[in-house]
Amino acid sequence: MHKDIATPMRTKEILKKYGFSFKKSLGQNFLIDPNILRNITESAGLTKETGSIEIGPGIGALTEHLARSSKKVLAFEIDQRLLPILEDTLSPYDNVKVVHQDILKADVQGLIETEFKDIKDIMVVANLPYYVTTPIITQLLTKRLPLRGIVVMLQKEVADRISAKPGTKEYGSLSIAIQYYTKAETVMVVPKTVFMPQPNVDSAVIRLTLHDEPIVNVDNEEFFFQVTRASFAQRRKTLLNNLTSQLPNGKGVKEEILEALDQIGIDPGRRGETLSIEEFAALSNALYPIINK
Repeated sequence: MHKDIATPMRTKEILKKYGFSFKKSLGQNFLIDPNILRNITESAGLTKETGSIEIGPGIGALTEHLARSSKKVLAFEIDQRLLPILEDTLSPYDNVKVVHQDILKADVQGLIETEFKDIKDIMVVANLPYYVTTPIITQLLTKRLPLRGIVVMLQKEVADRISAKPGTKEYGSLSIAIQYYTKAETVMVVPKTVFMPQPNVDSAVIRLTLHDEPIVNVDNEEFFFQVTRASFAQRRKTLLNNLTSQLPNGKGVKEEILEALDQIGIDPGRRGETLSIEEFAALSNALYPIINK
């Protein structure tokens, strides 16, 4: 067993050896607590049949835990300066492939097909750079990649929004978008003290398990998300106000929107945050023919 990368001493040694300095613009915060990395790996339920995808491996702290528990690891690293470091720190593991690409621009589906061709169980496990957390998760889900799930460390505040329930102030269009595709649960809250450098906020690990089928039936997915975004555009406004001001020609079809709300039994004076995902599905299906005539 090799000495863990994720200890303060070993991390400092590696950074010093390579003269590495953190780039704020890339949201680099390295984990220096092996126990937390073990918890992350365990909550992903990895086996020797799993292909793990990591985003932003840094100096390889989480990567080595994934390499020990998975069949193969595919890690996307955007920072050129980390490539030689990773080659060194991960040299004991022959089942890791580091790709120097931005995950948001990469052909992830293509790489899954070539790198994981005999692997059926695929998990994304990552300590995400905070500034791109939401776009990354959203893209992984909307691209319909063949994943079992996603376990990521992110800002606690974003984790709270992702797993929020209707009627709470955290609940919003992000909660609905993620819960449409997955079952979301917060696995643990992580203090800022286990990172180098320390971020200003606490973090949380969230586990998203993909539904076999979306939990609601919608006639048009894109429109469904458009309606949820519109409903939360101004949180203090009523549903009717938001829908008429945010949807294309909403004001022109106000009467028809009112009628549609009446038909599905949703009070136009409610606020977006009180609607369940099932109600949003009914709403978007009722409004689709009105807005897209």
